[in-house]
Amino acid sequence: MPSARPRRSALYMPAGNPRAIAKARELACDVVILDLEDSVAPDAKPAARDLAMAALAEGGFGRREVVVRVNGLDTPWGETDLSAVGSGPVRPDAVLAPKVSTPEDVAAYAARLPADVALWIMVETCASLFALDRLASAGGPLSAIVVGSNDLVKEMRCRVDADRRPLQAALSLTVAAGRACGLTVLDGVWNDIADLEGLERQCRQGVEFGFDGKTLIHPDQVAAANSAFSPEPEEIAWAQIVAAAFDSPENRGKGVLRVEGRMVERLHLDQALRLLEIAAALEEA
Repeated sequence: MPSARPRRSALYMPAGNPRAIAKARELACDVVILDLEDSVAPDAKPAARDLAMAALAEGGFGRREVVVRVNGLDTPWGETDLSAVGSGPVRPDAVLAPKVSTPEDVAAYAARLPADVALWIMVETCASLFALDRLASAGGPLSAIVVGSNDLVKEMRCRVDADRRPLQAALSLTVAAGRACGLTVLDGVWNDIADLEGLERQCRQGVEFGFDGKTLIHPDQVAAANSAFSPEPEEIAWAQIVAAAFDSPENRGKGVLRVEGRMVERLHLDQALRLLEIAAALEEA
């Protein structure tokens, strides 16, 4: 089970761009994803891999999680990417595997990772949508699912705006599959860098769907994601009230309470405690 840590903003940074990687060490994102896949041209992939490994060795990312998105195992670079990540002197917190469609895909990546590196997988193929429960329940080092909405749109040949109506069923089912297995679930990217209003709207939609955070493609998008996916002060206050109510001696054995006129069950206590963990982590950041 993943710890309750903030993953509000997960920023893709092209691993072949040293200036971008240096900038990532100063940004307010919760997760830095060093990308060896989509943002790197084929002839530049070996050099980008070396730069990613050097960045890991140099460190300096502070509280941020560092994830490496590798190339797929069905490409000429995937095996070497995974070998480099697993054998380096400093390893990332996780590897993000692209275009995962079957449990066998999950197992193939998991088998190539050292024990101290988590596996994140991307749901970005039509086939993956019909295997969500089996993907999410693969176990092992799997700890997060990331929506690859651009590839989904491409495969489905659909047209989307900020509301993403053609994708809503896929988004909801992805969250449900992740939650059923205790995984972190991150929303897909917003492509229009200049349209911060559209980004904010889609972040709010992501919160409504239950995502833990959003993947991003530009530093200017970090603030909107952090704001949308941070607990509101009133949410924190209510969580504290719920936790205190169940913690009082007269209520410790009870499954249902009436708190300030509302019926509250122990499932609400679990939600409250997780929210308070996230809030505490953000206070420490």
